[in-house]
Amino acid sequence: RKNTNFTELFYIFVAANIVLKNEKQGIMNVLVTGTAGFIGFYLVQKLLNAGHTVYGIDSINHYYDVTLKHDRLHACGIDHPVPGKEIVSSRNTNYTFCQLDLCDTEAIHTLFDTHAFDCVVNLAAQAGVRYSLKHPESYVQSNVMGFINLLEACKKTSCKKFIYASSSSVYGNNQSVPFKETDAVDHPISIYAATKKSDELMANAYAHLYGIQTIGLRFFTVYGPFGRPDMAPMLFANAIQHDEVIRIFNNGNLSRDFTYIEDIVTGIEKIVSTPGILREDVPGTPATIYNIGHGTPIQLMDFVQLLEKNLGKEARKEFVGMQPGDVYQTNADTTRLYQEMDYKPRTPLKEGVEKFVRWYKKYYK
Repeated sequence: RKNTNFTELFYIFVAANIVLKNEKQGIMNVLVTGTAGFIGFYLVQKLLNAGHTVYGIDSINHYYDVTLKHDRLHACGIDHPVPGKEIVSSRNTNYTFCQLDLCDTEAIHTLFDTHAFDCVVNLAAQAGVRYSLKHPESYVQSNVMGFINLLEACKKTSCKKFIYASSSSVYGNNQSVPFKETDAVDHPISIYAATKKSDELMANAYAHLYGIQTIGLRFFTVYGPFGRPDMAPMLFANAIQHDEVIRIFNNGNLSRDFTYIEDIVTGIEKIVSTPGILREDVPGTPATIYNIGHGTPIQLMDFVQLLEKNLGKEARKEFVGMQPGDVYQTNADTTRLYQEMDYKPRTPLKEGVEKFVRWYKKYYK
């Protein structure tokens, strides 16, 4: 009996030291939502490479072709997902996936009750500015109700780090460039942007009330291999490749802060792996917002020309007026993220577009 007690104490000691070592190194059990999505797919791999354990969820909805979502999952070792069933990756046993909807309140709370998450990265959302004009209810359900379900689960299980996807769209038609986190964002011009602003407000309230460190990331036009088919890079590449007309809004007088996917997930991983309270935008409330972009806005026509060059074909263009809900320019001031996380986007547009087109040709043949 004495030997048994000693053995138990020994293993407790070893386990405690592993926990302390992991905490010191910033190693955590991370829940990532939206892991069949573009950014989530890359982030899972980045976090696993950094030594974290990852649990991924995604509803795999039909907003766009689910084949691409299943192919992303397959690339991470997840095949044949079934709603509610946990699947351990065949490529990395530290990654578990479950097809789950954020709006399923009971399932979300059960998930948190049975897994001790140290950190949540919420990338699941109903995306798309133009789609939100026709289907606003989808955005309220996913981006607001699903969001509050996660915050409530964090509160009840004492998960103290909550990172979430906001968007550069919250800036609306801000005339002050580059966009700074301290700029007013009180005038969204799309339903999508309004839901993202709502998320920032709710996250701030939960940080103030319950001490959860909430970190909102305002993404700026993310692109790269396995990107979303409803975004300009994929839409334009498809049209050029198939000799179809591409619609150039605002007669081409648009600029975007195109940011390569690897730069984005490198920034997120730095935030996940940094222990403790990162910063407080308001003293006493552990909530903060970061811009995460390239910081170099590109004229839309210059982007189209790079696609044409890499595809070896000229686009058939139709110049049209401004699309409702769209913005004229995006331009990220990333000073805050650089100073605090040493965030440095390293992929120039020319290189990023080359990588994207190389993947596009291979994937779609």
